[in-house]
Amino acid sequence: MYWKKDICKVLMTAEEINEMVKGLGEQITKDYEGKDLLVVGILKGSAMFMVDLVKYIDLPLTMDFMVVSSYGNMSATSGEVKILKDVTAKMENKHVLIVEDIVDSGLTLSKLKEVLKLRNPASLKVVAAFDKPEGRRVEMECDYSGTVVPNEFVVGYGLDYAEKYRNVPELCVLKPEIYE
Repeated sequence: MYWKKDICKVLMTAEEINEMVKGLGEQITKDYEGKDLLVVGILKGSAMFMVDLVKYIDLPLTMDFMVVSSYGNMSATSGEVKILKDVTAKMENKHVLIVEDIVDSGLTLSKLKEVLKLRNPASLKVVAAFDKPEGRRVEMECDYSGTVVPNEFVVGYGLDYAEKYRNVPELCVLKPEIYE
């Protein structure tokens, strides 16, 4: 496995991630029963998580995607949020669930929520596979969070550094010499 030499440690195995995702899907199923649910994945990082998550949401739903960037090829957010691809689905009166891979600084998600609220959804909530509250630069809470991760540079399960490591099936801490 090409990536093993670049990591310090594994935080979650593929099996542990699957159990976490299953639990989130079951909770979301209970909370959104009888509601018109639109699940919006934030690409590219959320792709693996979203695909796995919707398998465990036992409800009719629609899916859409956005591409939002604030990192580029850096290891820390630039603070500038760019919407590169917007959703095509109408959000008015729908229950919108934003799917994020990780909430770190909170800047990207904060900006995104501002934009989407203007589209008059019935509700707007966030599910994140991973939450890094120590990295926050703005106040931001997830409505559903898989697990809290330490304030270290993590990759795998969709999370990347310079577009690499997304296909690693585990959540891992990247060696500092790789990204510094």
